[in-house]
Amino acid sequence: QVQLVESGGGSVQAGGSLRLSCAVFGYTSSMYYMGFFRQAPGKEREAVATINVDGYTSYADSVKGRFTISQDNAKNTLYLQMNSLKPEDTAVYYCAADQVWWLLRPSYRYWGQGTQVTVSS
Repeated sequence: QVQLVESGGGSVQAGGSLRLSCAVFGYTSSMYYMGFFRQAPGKEREAVATINVDGYTSYADSVKGRFTISQDNAKNTLYLQMNSLKPEDTAVYYCAADQVWWLLRPSYRYWGQGTQVTVSS
């Protein structure tokens, strides 16, 4: 059974940094396309960044230059390094995976439970 478990969320002041992790269970992460999405209260889920099996990445315009997605296949873990955080980055962040690269569309088949990120001004 495929399972994704996020960790690393928390509260930080504007300008600070956090690193999210997504541990993958039930399959080999290198065989799947993966990404991070987020959902703020009252808003639709939106893409943050995704990565394909060849290491190519795609980012939402709102996070380009501040966030970096990466994958450690030896540890079967996906990471999202978030720098220069802003209050508008506050949301629940979800890890997603599929055997199809949906780029920034929220069409991935497997989802984690989410981790809260709160950025205060």
